[in-house]
Amino acid sequence: MPLTSPRRSALADQVIAQLRGQITSGEWPVGSRIPTEPELVERLGVARNTVREAVRALAHNGLLDIRQGSGTYVLATSELAGVMHRRFADADPAHVAELRSALETTAARLAAQRRTDADMAILDTALERRERAWDSGHAEAFVQADASLHQAVVAASHNDILAELYADLGEVLRDFLRWDVGSRLDPEQHLDHSRLIEAVRAGDAGTAAAEAGSYATRCRS
Repeated sequence: MPLTSPRRSALADQVIAQLRGQITSGEWPVGSRIPTEPELVERLGVARNTVREAVRALAHNGLLDIRQGSGTYVLATSELAGVMHRRFADADPAHVAELRSALETTAARLAAQRRTDADMAILDTALERRERAWDSGHAEAFVQADASLHQAVVAASHNDILAELYADLGEVLRDFLRWDVGSRLDPEQHLDHSRLIEAVRAGDAGTAAAEAGSYATRCRS
C-alpha cells in the first residue's frame, strides 16, 4: 500500500521502517541488491527524494551499502550487525575462529539439551542444503548454506541473547568463512557436519560441543 503521510520527515521514517523490515525479515538477504530507486518509488508510492533519504539513512546506520554504478546492497540485518561488521572487518582470522569456537561450542551443547522436533527438521534441511551447496562447487553458495546451518544450531539452543549476538556477528563470521574457503572448494577441506547434527539429535551435549568447536577452529593459516 502507498504511504501517504503529509509530513515529509514522518514519511521518510515510515519508508525507513518498511525498508528495514524487508531486511530484518530476510526478504532481502545480506549480500543481495535491493530494488532500484525508481522501483522503490513505484512500490511505495512516495517521492524519489523520500526514498533517497531513507536509503541514505539505512546506509549511514550500516544496513545498506550504496555502490555507485552497481546498486545498493544489504550489508547487515540490524544496526548492531552493521557496527559489528565495520568494527571487526579487519580482525585477525585466528581471533574470529576462537570467537566462533566459543559461541558455537556453547550453542551446540545447549542445542543438544533443548532441541525440539521442529528444530531437528530445520537442522536436517539445513544440513542437506549445505551438502548440495558443496556439491555444486559454488563457494559463495556454500558459505551461505554453512552459515545457515550453524545459525540453526544456535537457534536450537533456545537462548535468545546468544542467538541475537550470533546473528549480529553473522557477516563477520561469513567473511571469515569466505577467507577460509577461498574462491574454490577443495575436496580435501570438506568437513562432515552430520556428526554434529546426530549428536544434537541424540542429546549428546559433550559430542555436540566437541564437534562444533573443532569446526570453528579448523581454518587455513
